[in-house]
Amino acid sequence: MKIYTKTGDKGTTALIGGTRVPKSHLRIEVYGTVDELNSYIGLVRDQEVNRSRADILKEIQDRLFTIGSTLATDPDKHTKMVTPDLHEEDVVLLEQEIDKYTAAVPPLRAFILPGGHQSVSFCHVARCVCRRAERLAIGLQEESPVDDLVIKYLNRLSDYLFALCRVMSQELGAEEIAWKPRL
Repeated sequence: MKIYTKTGDKGTTALIGGTRVPKSHLRIEVYGTVDELNSYIGLVRDQEVNRSRADILKEIQDRLFTIGSTLATDPDKHTKMVTPDLHEEDVVLLEQEIDKYTAAVPPLRAFILPGGHQSVSFCHVARCVCRRAERLAIGLQEESPVDDLVIKYLNRLSDYLFALCRVMSQELGAEEIAWKPRL
């Protein structure tokens, strides 16, 4: 099987269900951003500090593929193709991890500047891409159906990534630099 199909050479791509849309379509932008996020989660997972969290991060990547397949499906077409689905338990798992990480670090008293260690910075980039994916999904929802659970998961995932940044900083002995606005 060849990697290239040549079907996108004129700037269109097919959704699951067969509908062809421009590659610039908002639906494509949303699931492309989810794919970008998935790549950053892989980068975060590959950091030595996250060796003990590799399984949860791999599970998150699986859920992002699920979200991508949901977003890549034409909501106006009924297809025989079975796509995986997201469950409320997926959100609950993120919340449990957030609570665990939050309990392990000092209370947050100020905004913190992203950085402190390269591994933490990678995680902050993933968090920002997650927020962008969430915003795009909300924008898409204004014109086409998007499962509310997709948006809820992305919202919670960005919170998870922030909590992960904080616990990674602590484990790496990296300083969390409080933002002190110039007034």
